[in-house]
Amino acid sequence: MKLEGKVAVVTGASQGIGHAIATGLAAEGARIVVADLQRAEEAAAGFPDGVGLTVDVSSEEDVERMAAATVERCGRIDILVNNAGLYASLAMRPFDQIPLEEWRRVMDVNVASMFLACRAVVPGMRERGGGKIVNISSGTPFRGVPFLLHYVTSKGAIVAFTRALAKELGTYGILVNCVAPGFTMSAGVEAHPEVVEKLRDVSVAARTIQRDQVPEDVVGATVFLSGPDSDFVTGQTIVIDGGQYFH
Repeated sequence: MKLEGKVAVVTGASQGIGHAIATGLAAEGARIVVADLQRAEEAAAGFPDGVGLTVDVSSEEDVERMAAATVERCGRIDILVNNAGLYASLAMRPFDQIPLEEWRRVMDVNVASMFLACRAVVPGMRERGGGKIVNISSGTPFRGVPFLLHYVTSKGAIVAFTRALAKELGTYGILVNCVAPGFTMSAGVEAHPEVVEKLRDVSVAARTIQRDQVPEDVVGATVFLSGPDSDFVTGQTIVIDGGQYFH
C-alpha cells in the first residue's frame, strides 16, 4: 500500500488503459478521481471513496473545475495521470488528407489537455512540497508510424513536454515522467474493428514478446512512477511495447 493516503486524478479513466491504471493505483491505496467525458461517476463507483468528474480535458474551464472539485472533495492532489486522448476514432490517411480542424482537435485533446491539467494541479502540489505527474504518450513517435501524422506528432510532443516540464518543476519536488505504450487492445480500440484489422497482426509480429498488448501491461510502470520508488526519476519516458522498439 505504497500510495496510502494519496489522491490520484486519472483522466480518461472510465475504460481502457486509464481504468487499468486507476485500478493499479487504487490497489496501492490511492483514492481515485476519474476524470472523463463519459461514464465518470459510473467508473468511480468501482473504487473505494472514488470520485467521478465529467470533464472535457481540452476545455480550460472544465479542467480548472476538475482540480478545484478534487481539492474540495479530497483535500489534495498528489498524483496526476494524463491519459485521456484521441486515437482509435481517427481515420488512417495520408497527411495531406487530414483536415485542419481534425489536426487541431487532436492537438487540443492529446497535448493542450496535459498543459491545462498540469497548470491546474501544480500550484497545489508546489504548496505541499511535491507530487507525481505521469503523461501517457505512445510508441508511435519512436517508430515513425505513417498515416496518422497528427496523432504521432501529438504523442511526440508529449515526450518533449514531459522533459521540459520536469526541468521546471524538479526544484519543487514535482516529478514528471512519461509512459509510451504500443498498440494496445483496449476497449476503445476494440470498438473500432477496422483499426484492429489494420494494426493488430503487424504490431504483434514486430514485437519481441509476440502477443497482444493489454491495458494491464501499462500499469506497473505507471504505478512505479506515481509512487515513492521513483523519487529520483524525472523527465524520463518508458516505452512499453513488448520489445517492438529499443532505445
